[in-house]
Amino acid sequence: MNVAEWLAATARVRPSAPALLTGFDLDADYKTFARRSAAIASALPRDYGIAPGDRVALFSTNCTQYLECLYGIWWMGAVAIPINAKLHGREAAWICSDAGAKLALVSDDTVEALVEAKGDLPEGMRTLSVESQAYRALREGEGARQPVEREVDDLAWLFYTSGTTGRPKGVMLSHGNLVAMTMCYLADVDHATPNDASLYAAPISHGAGLYNFPHVRTGGRHVIPESRGFDPDEVLNLGRQLDNVVMFAAPTMVRRLVDAARRRGVHGEGIRTIIYGGGPMYLADIRDAIATMGQRFVQIYGQGESPMTITALSREWHGHTDHPRYLERLASVGTAQSVMSVRITGRDGELLPPGETGEVEAKGTAVMLGYWNNPQANAETLKDGWLRTGDVGRLDEDGFLTLSDRSKDVIISGGTNIYPREVEEALLTHPDVREVSAIGVPDPDWGEIVVACVVLEQGIAGDDAKLDAHCLASIARFKRPKRYVYLDALPKNNYGKVLKTELRQMMRK
Repeated sequence: MNVAEWLAATARVRPSAPALLTGFDLDADYKTFARRSAAIASALPRDYGIAPGDRVALFSTNCTQYLECLYGIWWMGAVAIPINAKLHGREAAWICSDAGAKLALVSDDTVEALVEAKGDLPEGMRTLSVESQAYRALREGEGARQPVEREVDDLAWLFYTSGTTGRPKGVMLSHGNLVAMTMCYLADVDHATPNDASLYAAPISHGAGLYNFPHVRTGGRHVIPESRGFDPDEVLNLGRQLDNVVMFAAPTMVRRLVDAARRRGVHGEGIRTIIYGGGPMYLADIRDAIATMGQRFVQIYGQGESPMTITALSREWHGHTDHPRYLERLASVGTAQSVMSVRITGRDGELLPPGETGEVEAKGTAVMLGYWNNPQANAETLKDGWLRTGDVGRLDEDGFLTLSDRSKDVIISGGTNIYPREVEEALLTHPDVREVSAIGVPDPDWGEIVVACVVLEQGIAGDDAKLDAHCLASIARFKRPKRYVYLDALPKNNYGKVLKTELRQMMRK
C-alpha cells in the first residue's frame, strides 16, 4: 500500500477537521491538505520530470509545507529524502548526488547553502523553495483523487545516517516499514485520536517527522511552532492552549522543558505525551522529569535502520513505582516493540543469555530494506535478517533491554548524531594538524559535546578560532568541536589504534 492513502482516506471522512497549524493559526484542514498534496503530485512529473521511484530531496526547516511535500511525493509514487536542515551545503549536496535526486525542495534559509555547493550537486537537479510564489501556485492546482498504488517493499523514505567509517549511508525505508512503525506506535507507544495535536519541535527530517503517520491516519492536528524549532516556553504555552499535545523530544530537550516548567511553576498542562529517545536519558533526569511534570513520558529506542521501533518503555512502566525493580526498569529502554524481536550476541555472533552484555541485534518488519547502493555495508549490518545495531546492552529475564555503551563511538549532542570521523577528517585537512581524535564528553545541557583532541605540527601554537573557521568551511556548525584540547601525542594501542576510552577518561579528570 501507499502511505499517502491514509491522508486521502482521512480527507474523505474528516474533510473539515483542522490539519496543519503554525502556532495557533490554521493553515489547512484535511480536505485542503490532501488537495495540495495531490496537486504537488501532479506537478512533479509535469513540471520537473519526476517519475515513480525517483528521489526528491527535502532540505528545509520545519514548516507546514514540509508535510504537504512529503505526501505529494508519496502520492505520485516517488521517494522522499528528508535532509537535516542544519547540514552544511556540501554535505546536503553529497546526499543529493548519492541518491540521484532530481529535485530539492528547500526553504528560504537553506537554499543559499545548496547554491554555494552547486558544483557538488547531481547534474540537472533543480530546486524549488516551498516559501516561493512558484510553490504556492503549484500546490493550488488539482491532482489525482487517489494516490498511485505501491507495493509494501517499494521505497518511500531514504534517510541518510552516518557511521564511524566516513560518508553517510542511505537507509532505505519502504512503505511497509513505515506501516509497521505506525502499528508499533499505536500498540506500544501511545494511542492517537482526532483531538490530538502532534507538535513538531524536533526536525521533521528525523524521528518527529516519522511520527506524523498515526496522526494523519486518525485525523489529528499537526502543529509547527512559530519558532520552527524547540523553545521550552513556547512548547508549554502551546500545550496549555492546544491541549492533547503529543511530541517527540531528545533527552536534552526534555531536560530544558522540565527546567522551564519548574521555573514557571507549571507541570506541562495540555501536553499528554512526551516521547523521548535519540540519546541516553539518565535515571536522575527522568525521575526529575516525572516529579516535575507527572506521568506523561514514553521512551523509545530505535535507529534509522529500524526507525523508532526496536524497544519501548511504556507510560505504564514509567509509573509502576510499586514494582520492586522499578528503578532498574526506568533505567532501561523497555521491551521489544510488537513487530520486532531483540537479542544479544557475543563477539563470535553467539546468542547470549539474560544478564550478559553484548551487541544488540533486532529483527522484524520495521527493519530497513538495506542501504542505498552499499552492498558492503548491507553485508556487515544485516545478518540473516538481523540488524546489528552496533550498540552494547543486556536483556534481563523479562525482556527489558538496558544499554551500556555505543560501540560505534557516535557522539549524540542535543539528540543529533555526530560522527567522529567526519570531524576528524575536516580537521586533518588543516596544515597545522598532525593528528586528531574527536570524542563525546558528558554535558548537562547537550547530553554530550564534541571535544577534539589535537596534536599539532611541531612549533605550532594552538588556535581554537582558526580550527573553528576551518571546520565551518566543510561541516555543519553543530558538528564542530565545542572544545579543543592540545596534546603532545594521542594514546594508542600496539596496533596504532587511538584509544578513545583513555581520552574520555582524561577529559573527566
